[in-house]
Amino acid sequence: KEGITIVDQHAAHERLVLEKMKAALDSASEHGGIARQMLLLPEVVEPGQAEVALLLENQDMLAQLGLVLEGFGDGAVLVREVPAILGQGDVITMVRDIAEELMELGGSTILDDKINHVLATMSCHGSVRAGRQLNGAEMNALLREMEITPRSGQCNHGRPTWIALSLADIEKLFSRR
Repeated sequence: KEGITIVDQHAAHERLVLEKMKAALDSASEHGGIARQMLLLPEVVEPGQAEVALLLENQDMLAQLGLVLEGFGDGAVLVREVPAILGQGDVITMVRDIAEELMELGGSTILDDKINHVLATMSCHGSVRAGRQLNGAEMNALLREMEITPRSGQCNHGRPTWIALSLADIEKLFSRR
């Protein structure tokens, strides 16, 4: 009756996944970090020597976040476990993106800041892709979860996850007012 609300499903889900991962990290910090899913077949990722050095330097932090990896020759890592909350995803791209994020942050960033950046990168890879058609139940679940999740009105990068247009706004778009 009042208008229409448009939701960016990827941005909204990305925020929901990030908040779940933060909550899981907070509640599981005494239990070794975020719940992990062991990969049936470990993934080999070859981001390069400098990136591997940074990944291995941050190995303990990444394990707390649910990402277990180890060195695998020159310029490669072997990924053994991923955060369970992310489900099936593109592990190779995620690890490369995390390595890139760590390169950009450098060594001076405090641990909490690094953790938040890495969690944001992981949550992006574990989110519903933009353009994927959700069924009614999935849409409803996303909206209900947004209603109870803190900061769900903004994605991890600060952009809005939804906008509302009143009937007056819509009429203006069509030069009716």
